[in-house]
Amino acid sequence: MKKLLGRVAVSALCVTFASEALATEWNVSLWGTRRAFTEHVEKLAELVDAKTGGEFTLNISYGGLSKNRENLDGISIGAFEMAQFCAGYHRDKNPSITVLELPFLGVSSLEQEIELSMAVYSHPATVADLARWNATLLMPSPLPQYNIVGTGDAPATLADFEGLSVRATGGIGAAMASIGAVPTSMSATEVRQAMDSGVVKAVSFAPHAHMSFGTIENGTWWTTNLNPGTVNCPVVVNTDALADLSDAHRDALLSSVEESLDHYVSNYNGATMDAWGPALDERGIARVTFTDAEIAAFKEAAAAPAASAWIEQNTAAGLPAQELYDMVTGMIAGSM
Repeated sequence: MKKLLGRVAVSALCVTFASEALATEWNVSLWGTRRAFTEHVEKLAELVDAKTGGEFTLNISYGGLSKNRENLDGISIGAFEMAQFCAGYHRDKNPSITVLELPFLGVSSLEQEIELSMAVYSHPATVADLARWNATLLMPSPLPQYNIVGTGDAPATLADFEGLSVRATGGIGAAMASIGAVPTSMSATEVRQAMDSGVVKAVSFAPHAHMSFGTIENGTWWTTNLNPGTVNCPVVVNTDALADLSDAHRDALLSSVEESLDHYVSNYNGATMDAWGPALDERGIARVTFTDAEIAAFKEAAAAPAASAWIEQNTAAGLPAQELYDMVTGMIAGSM
């Protein structure tokens, strides 16, 4: 009997060790708080856990693993296995995907933003670009066109942006500079303090970020139709960590991307946008709408020069920049 119990105990112990060996935990570096911008990552963690019976876990951290501008660096050294970052935070580190941040591309929906992003992410030049950081692009964080919340007197015309300090990154910053504004690049978590202290008088964000990072708490006006562009903020994984996953765990992860993005879009177009109008009304924030003629002039001043400069700079850096630009604009034109 003692021998039998001993064998049972050893067998149980082996099963326990085997289960622990099969378990996989990934650390995920985000920032801020849970919000519309991170809902696809939250959904991904939920789906992966369910598909693997709890054997594969994504441990999501909001700022506890890295600063948002350093997430790509953390991925490159394997400090964590998954992270989110925005291309405009460090354009030199990920020039290929900044094509998606060019102003006035004419993207009309989150679904289209996903389609364009996934096409650029899978382009061999982009794969090679991110491989320099041992990173594999997993999915985008699709955002609507940006608009501006500001303090003080509301601009009556685009000429009123002359000299105005605006938090605006990437192509949006270039667009704002074309009408005389003074763009300042800073991460989302720095914006409220900069606005409170007067370092910037206005902030370019998507609606969820205006709500999440508090710009509407002291803003007095919001532009309804500038729509100069958006930012591209991918979710990436450490390439080695992805390769080290078992086939079952890798399949659980990759097969969950589409459903996670569907959840994200549904939440953004629903709950987030439903809350936006009332949030402005409750705070008495004035809506500023520019004429069609002004928007057309803005586009003419900003779009072509920014695209030409991007193509020239990145061709010189060794990217097939014209090819990437033509692919994106061709896809947009083909959907009209």
